[in-house]
Amino acid sequence: MVDSINTYNEKSLHAAVKHWYARDGGETEVRVDGYIVDVVHDGRLIEIQTGSFASIKAKVTALAQTHQVLLAYPVALESWLVQPTPEEAQPVRRKSPKRGSVLALFSELVSFPGLVANPNFEIDVVFTREDILRHRDARRGWRRHGWVIDDRVLLEVVTTQRFRGPTDFSSLLPDEVGDSFTTVDLARVLGRNRAFCQKMVYCLREMNVLVDVGHRGRARLYARRGDQSSPA
Repeated sequence: MVDSINTYNEKSLHAAVKHWYARDGGETEVRVDGYIVDVVHDGRLIEIQTGSFASIKAKVTALAQTHQVLLAYPVALESWLVQPTPEEAQPVRRKSPKRGSVLALFSELVSFPGLVANPNFEIDVVFTREDILRHRDARRGWRRHGWVIDDRVLLEVVTTQRFRGPTDFSSLLPDEVGDSFTTVDLARVLGRNRAFCQKMVYCLREMNVLVDVGHRGRARLYARRGDQSSPA
């Protein structure tokens, strides 16, 4: 009964990644300390999250107090857009120009960046190839030019990248930003907007990877901990 309730609204990508982690003897949909955990494998609790981290903050924070917890976050390196056609025809399928990046993790990690310092907590970024099933609905899909995503279907797990603590995240800062930098500097180097870079910097500050070192004009300056030079 627990399994059917917990998986009733489960999407294809979540289910496929869950079973990928459960291979070679893992158990799925296991009750632990009042929570249903996606996978338990060799004593580690594995939670798959394809959407907002905010919805699982209480769960992973509580479980990581007494258990080894691995959060798996799928990111599509390559994806194909699949849209329906009249019943007699094959669906239209074309490759998306978008490629996922490990940096996508920061957009969700703002919900609990401090948890990274807990030695019981680890994160896998799961790089995938996916089909994205969608249909047109101008009313619901205004943010995607009228398209609504129905499902994400796993084609392949390409590789994973594991983050075991704050030090692993420090490697995601590009050397090109220099010894001290603003979020504007970071945005220019990464080719991202400033709002994203503010999230990234917030996460790294909460992990004690970055520290404030002053200002450049009105902009706040940041530096890697242990590499605090004078403001430029």
